[in-house]
Amino acid sequence: MAIFSKSNVPQFSVEVYQNEYLPEGGREVNAIVTVTSTGGGTTGGEPLSDVPGSGSRGPGRGPDAAVVLMVDCSGSMEYPPTKMRHARDATAAAIDTLRDGTRFSVVAGTHVAKDVYPGDGALATADAGTRAQAKEALRGLSAGGGTAIGTWLRLADRLLGAADVDIRHGVLLTDGRNEHESPKDLRAALDACAGRFTCDARGVGTDWEVKEVTAIASALLGSADIVADPSGLSADFTRMMEDVMGKEVADVALRLWTPVGVEIAFVKQVAPTVVDLTGRRTAAGPRAGDYPTGSWGDESRDYHVCVRVPEAGIGQEMLAVRVSLILPAAAPGEPPRPLSQGLVRAVWTDDMAASTSINPQVAHYTGQAELAQVIQQGLDARKSGDFDGATAKLGRAVQLASASGNADTAKLLSKVVDVVDAATGTVRLKAKVAEADEMTLETRSTKTVRVKK
Repeated sequence: MAIFSKSNVPQFSVEVYQNEYLPEGGREVNAIVTVTSTGGGTTGGEPLSDVPGSGSRGPGRGPDAAVVLMVDCSGSMEYPPTKMRHARDATAAAIDTLRDGTRFSVVAGTHVAKDVYPGDGALATADAGTRAQAKEALRGLSAGGGTAIGTWLRLADRLLGAADVDIRHGVLLTDGRNEHESPKDLRAALDACAGRFTCDARGVGTDWEVKEVTAIASALLGSADIVADPSGLSADFTRMMEDVMGKEVADVALRLWTPVGVEIAFVKQVAPTVVDLTGRRTAAGPRAGDYPTGSWGDESRDYHVCVRVPEAGIGQEMLAVRVSLILPAAAPGEPPRPLSQGLVRAVWTDDMAASTSINPQVAHYTGQAELAQVIQQGLDARKSGDFDGATAKLGRAVQLASASGNADTAKLLSKVVDVVDAATGTVRLKAKVAEADEMTLETRSTKTVRVKK
């Protein structure tokens, strides 16, 4: 069992990378904002008791956390019979990785959701005894019934919502399509759960819908991946739970404040994966809005912020946007707590070299976002029979992956196309592609490589 001894929350830092110079009349300002959290549990962090809403954990303990493990138990999990066994083993491995004191539950998902452990509509507290009981309860999981993922998420939300903890997290495993509820029902469930807990989603085998699983992870600020061979589930679940147990602080928001006349064009997480946060803004006072980032441990992420500023003349400058990291208020009536901030500027110049220079970080992540987009477009075109369109888009993807040094994505692309010339994006579609290879490329298309700064 993994042991974590963390009693501090991380220190947050914000770094801004941009070309601040605009030509006369220029309006678009782009910046890459790197957010880094360090020192959670080692040095440099602040005691949890000093952070609003976190309480005192005592020595050697991490923040309180609650986890709900949602296991697909629909009829398709019976084929092959080893799939259900591997799912039970993976869930047991995740339970073994829980830190003592973590609140947890196991939900069996079919066309309904059932709390199978502890089974009383509450959460158990992890210790040697409850882990053993939970693993014994897993023996009773069997395949049968349909798939209605929204009901699983709503039950997880009820269980997690009743826990007075810092970190709320779900893990969802499915092997099939969400056939027993409408897309509208699933969307409504995701909307209801967004901001209440984070969730990692996994598809096992090759009979599930990539866009459903990635949409779940995106909406709930978690990771999505494929485990094509069920025998790999235990290792994957162990890694996932180790990551969750390393989280130190939840509900951190990226707050953007803009002067009068400045408009937000978009806000995207661009590393470690591409996630569009533009539509998730919540108002935070005059000209300020918060964008959710989920839970943090010791890690670093990059965000692309694009704003439109008013036109101005040569020699003028202005603050385009102030970027802050914010913890929510500990109690009603108390202010939220700023963790760190950075400034994005705009300066108008007649120096052509300065105003036309593209910041390397901005250029890199613009390419990574395009890479994710053209992979999706290429695979969609291939599925629809538009092979010329697929060749063009996937060729562009090969070119971008090669230029940016994204070796992992380049390797996945090589299983779908024969690469003639990576530099020019000249490719041929493979006549036969394994379904698992195509699904892996689609699922992992948003994974990016960090720029060297």
